[in-house]
Amino acid sequence: MVRFGDPSGMVMTMSEMQRHDDEATAREAMAQTAAQSQPDTQSQTDSATDSTPFEPLTATYERLRHSTDSAELSEFARRPLPDRSDQAAFSRATALLEAVAGNRHTPLEDRIMLAETMPFPNILVKLSTDPSPDVRRAVAANEDDKNWLVGRLTKDEVPEVRDAALRNKRTSWKMRLEGAQNTDLDADTLDVLSRLGVSEESGAPAILATMVRRAVALNPGTSQETLDRLRDDPSPEVAKAAASRTSDAS
Repeated sequence: MVRFGDPSGMVMTMSEMQRHDDEATAREAMAQTAAQSQPDTQSQTDSATDSTPFEPLTATYERLRHSTDSAELSEFARRPLPDRSDQAAFSRATALLEAVAGNRHTPLEDRIMLAETMPFPNILVKLSTDPSPDVRRAVAANEDDKNWLVGRLTKDEVPEVRDAALRNKRTSWKMRLEGAQNTDLDADTLDVLSRLGVSEESGAPAILATMVRRAVALNPGTSQETLDRLRDDPSPEVAKAAASRTSDAS
């Protein structure tokens, strides 16, 4: 097992890397829960005074989930969301978008649009299992993804989806390291990973970024151009790994 050090003598293993990612996810979840826990009394008052016939959420959800009317589904997919200040209406609209996103009769271009633009986990989870790799690739590239979701897409059966997920800043360091070690990964994505902590995400944890760059240096799929750059990497471990690959090639 390789352990990496920094100037203060700190080291990190794979299990510690996973704990680092898990702690970051937990902090984000707590913040989101706190933000969503505020009651919206105004929307409740408005709903009580509105006499317009109102279809229950579950009935509308099931109708949209099973609809074969592509025009209706497309219109709903592109309908502007209510203002967030109307919490009841906003929550209803985002819940119904989940049904639209999961319906294969929703036009492909609309599912891709939702995958690219939606920040809501319930919708992105639906789209992450879409039969179209174009939709899954759009989800994989969405920087509003939760790290566990984009991490799952790094294991997708389609290389383009995996590559998009590994390029996403939301991907955990554990998944990035596994990607950097994957000999089937394309050279362009390996080049992106080789820049983490240096020219890309310069504020990234130094030990984690070094582990990823070293794995890229040792990956037989890494291009010669990337290896040449890694020979001058600021980390001695990375530079040494790249130099060893260059020596082997000669």
